[in-house]
This record gives sequence, C-alpha cells and structure tokens, in this order.
Amino acid sequence: MSRTKVEEFEELRPLLFSIAYRILGSVGEAEDAVQETWLRFDGSSTRPVSAKAFLSATVTRLSIDVLRSARVRREAYVGPWFPEPLLSDPYEDPARAVELADSVSMASLLLLERLSPLERAVFLLREVFAFDFRDIAEAVDRSEAACRQLLVRARRHMHEGRPRFAADRRERQELATRFFEALKDGDVGGLQALLAADVQLVGDGGGKAPNFARTIVGAEKVARLLGTVFPTLVEIDVTCEPREVNGQPGALFRDRDGKVLQIFALDVLDGRIQTVRAVLNPDKLAHLGPVADAWAVTREVQRVPRPR
Repeated sequence: MSRTKVEEFEELRPLLFSIAYRILGSVGEAEDAVQETWLRFDGSSTRPVSAKAFLSATVTRLSIDVLRSARVRREAYVGPWFPEPLLSDPYEDPARAVELADSVSMASLLLLERLSPLERAVFLLREVFAFDFRDIAEAVDRSEAACRQLLVRARRHMHEGRPRFAADRRERQELATRFFEALKDGDVGGLQALLAADVQLVGDGGGKAPNFARTIVGAEKVARLLGTVFPTLVEIDVTCEPREVNGQPGALFRDRDGKVLQIFALDVLDGRIQTVRAVLNPDKLAHLGPVADAWAVTREVQRVPRPR
C-alpha cells in the first residue's frame, strides 16, 4: 500500500526543519519554511519520484530566499546577533551524529554567517546531511560543477575559523554543572577556575532587553560580574535549569512565575569555558514559552539591598 502525502511529509519533517534551521538560524523562520514546503507538496498535482529530494530541495530554496532578506535585516540589528536557541534537534541520524551536533552549535552557526546563502546551503547539504551532488544541484538550481566549487569555498571559510570543542561530552557536562553551581552560589573564585584566561561573555538583547554594554573579556572580569549578579537573581527567585542548548552545555533561566528570562550557551575548549553567550532578546525566546519582562526583573534586582 502506498503512503499518503501526509505520511511521507511527516516522516521527513524533522530533516526539513533541521536543514531550514541551520540555514536560517531561526526556529520561527525554519518552521514557516517547513510549513510552506508542505503547502507546495500538497498542492502539487503530481507525485515526485523521491519525496525526500523534492521536499529537501523545496525547503532549501525557500530558506535561501528568506536568508537573503534576513541578512539585510541583521545588518541593522542592535548589538551582537545570535541564532535562536534550539533545545533539541528533531532530526537524528546515528551515522551523522558528530556532524549534526557540531553544525548546530552556536559557534558553528555564527561561522556559517560568513558564507553566502548558496555556499551555506551547499555546505550543509553535503557536509552535514550527506546529500549527493545531483540532489544538491537540484536544490540550489546550479550545476553539479558549480556546487563543487561552492563547497570548496565554503570549506575554506569554515576551516579557517572552525571552533574546536572538547570531544568528551561527559567532561563538558561536568564542567557546565560546576559552572552553574558556582554561578548560583556567587563563588567568584570557583567561576574563575573554570573559565579560559581569554573567556568572552557576550549578550544578544537586540535592543529589546537589558544587556551588557560591551563584550566582557577575561576570566577575572567575567567571574566577578557573574558572581555578583546571579546571587541577586536567586534572591528574587530566578531559577537556573541546566539544559543542552544547540548541542552544547547551557541553561535556561526563569523568573518566579516560570517565564523564560534568558538562555546561556557555553563553548568549552581544552577543559575550560571559552565563551558564554546569553540570549536575552524576547523575540528569540518566544518559541520556548511565555517570556519574562527582563526590564522588570532588572528593576527588581536594583532594589535588592547590597551587602556592606
């Protein structure tokens, strides 16, 4: 018995979302691209020979079009731009587990921003999802030879700045656990011991949430700031939930009403935390649930008495 269009599509939905999210760095835009892909598939009067090839090509083309306009908007973005945090990737392939995990990290997604939309699509389809060049050429409407050249350029850009993460997942998680415990306790010395000497603390508020005035650099400065601020947040019932964020250690912070306040994502390098990325822009947190009023939380923090 042949499967229905709905069954074929739903089976491939996780793959389609994973492709779109990696191209766009946006959960909402990826979901929209997947929905539009379904509408085109459902509205087609003929059945493609390969649903996977047809749907992957469609979602790739749609995502490339969205990315081209999004890049213009990002040029006017207030402060550092980060991808929308992803707590779980719906697509799994044991044979590509390493490539999938690496490609969804914040650092890798930011590195992909160096590529043109076509380079980005070709790189992801080939290196992450292992598509053959015939299907890639169909997806991006270029010849196979042109796709091979796009891949060469993309690989060069990616390898020049590719982040190196600790390979041991357990070690990363243990380091993150110690970090968030020290954070809640305000243990400045404990925090500093876990941070790389040149660690960076960077926030993405998009002009819509309180944010650091600039990137904070250096273990002592970052530890002092975090170790001072977060015990005060604990006093006003802000909670910290360690979570995997974009395949790396991180945490979700909620206010006393359980609303999402911000996300932390950690990059681990050589047994130390190299980068702490905070996503505070409420627009980038809405897919995780009701979002807290970060400005109100900040005002409440400012009213907490400081020890003399």
